Amino acid sequence: MATICVYLGSREGKVSAFRQAAEALGLAMTQRGHTLVYGGARVGLMGALADSVMQAGGRAIGIIPHQLVEREQAHLGLHELIRVANMHERKSLMEKHADAFIALPGGIGTLEELFETWTWQYLGLHDKPIGVLDSQGFYTPLLSFLDQVVEQGFLDAPTRRELIAAPSPEALLDAIEARLSTK
Repeated sequence: MATICVYLGSREGKVSAFRQAAEALGLAMTQRGHTLVYGGARVGLMGALADSVMQAGGRAIGIIPHQLVEREQAHLGLHELIRVANMHERKSLMEKHADAFIALPGGIGTLEELFETWTWQYLGLHDKPIGVLDSQGFYTPLLSFLDQVVEQGFLDAPTRRELIAAPSPEALLDAIEARLSTK
C-alpha cells in the first residue's frame, strides 16, 4: 500500500471525462489500499478525486498554502488538511508524504508540479515513480514533445522512460505498483 501524490486541476476542464477519470482513479486507489495526498482543494478535479477516495472509504490528505485556503476552497472534510506557509513548502511536504506521483489534467500549476517532481527524480533527490493519466489524450501532445526533446539531444531516453503514461487509472496504477515493487 502506497501514498500517492496526485497533481491535478482545481478546475474541471471542458470535458466531463476528466472528472470521471479523477473519480475512477480515486476509486481504484482506494480499492488497492493506497492513500491520497494532494493539494487540498474541494473544487474542480481536486475535489472530485478527494471525494471519490473518501466515498470509497479511503484516506485523503490535503496540503494547502494559507493563501489558497479560500481561493481553492480548502476541503475541510479530509482526514487531514495540512496548512503550510507557501507553495514551496506544499510541494516539499507532498514529496515527503508520497511514495509515487500521478498527474491528471490540469493547468500551469499541475505542469509545474509534475516537472519539478520529475526534475528532483532526475537529480537523484528521490527515486519514486511518476506517471501521467493520459485521459482523453490530454497528455499526448506533451509526451510527443518530450520524445522530440530526446530526439534533439536535450533529454536522455532513460530519463524520458521514467515518466510513465497510461490512458486508464488501472493501467497507470499497475505500472506504478510494478515500479514500486522493484524499489
